[in-house]
Amino acid sequence: MKRRQPELVIITGLSGSGKGTVLKCLEDQGFYAVDNLPVDLIPTLAELTRDSPRISRAALVVDIRLGRDLERFPEIYSSLKRKIRTTLVFLEAEEETLVRRFSETRRPHPLGKGRGVVRSIRTERRQLEPIRALADHIINTSKFNVHDLRDYVRQLFEGASERAKILIWVTSFGYRHGIPPDSDLVFDVRFLPNPNYKPEFRNLTGRNPQVARYIKRFPQTVEFIERITELLIYLLPHYIEEGKSYLTISFGCTGGHHRSVAIADEIRRRLARAGYQVKTTHRDLAKPV
Repeated sequence: MKRRQPELVIITGLSGSGKGTVLKCLEDQGFYAVDNLPVDLIPTLAELTRDSPRISRAALVVDIRLGRDLERFPEIYSSLKRKIRTTLVFLEAEEETLVRRFSETRRPHPLGKGRGVVRSIRTERRQLEPIRALADHIINTSKFNVHDLRDYVRQLFEGASERAKILIWVTSFGYRHGIPPDSDLVFDVRFLPNPNYKPEFRNLTGRNPQVARYIKRFPQTVEFIERITELLIYLLPHYIEEGKSYLTISFGCTGGHHRSVAIADEIRRRLARAGYQVKTTHRDLAKPV
């Protein structure tokens, strides 16, 4: 049997962002997995991966637990790239997500000696910035549950199609509650006729088939959906080419109950038909009208 091309995957990023989950996922895919390997031993593992007949793919976690030794990682990584196929994956998450995760697990932050969780997160983010700048894939895990993250990593490293290498979140929201801060692209659909003014639709949402049909029966809605779909189908390959791992596309109406919801669901269906991994979130659906 022909030996696989040697491959080394280095996982790094913020504490609480899911590095252990990614390492376990890669181990399940046949990677030799090592957690928190000292930086001086990384070249040794790379040589073993390159030369050993028994290990052709290895994955390791390198993070803030290494202390000052982590400062030498960029130089070591640069040298590795010249010797073996090496991929650097950087995991991160929003601050409030990380705080919640630390609270739920009741585990201290690795930098938590004498400082609070928020201060530790900010210090760690700052210290890891030089390594983040080297990453091949930057994954924000704020919206992922464990299963979503494992599925995404499997797609990333199992030779999936190019379209499967980007995860798209299509989000609906209401402008009265603010624009979602993690949005990459934002589209305002308040120019479309508003079902909220029709008494029979006011207490329903854009997920209701009757409401969705009402919104989509107008010519401007049909044209908007067609034009946005064409634009996204054009843009997405360019985002993939630039190494973007996920994209959040947000559609906003006044309250986030009707128009934005129906449009987000329709765009999700169209992008899924085009072969992309797409998930939908309706941020303000449960909020008062």
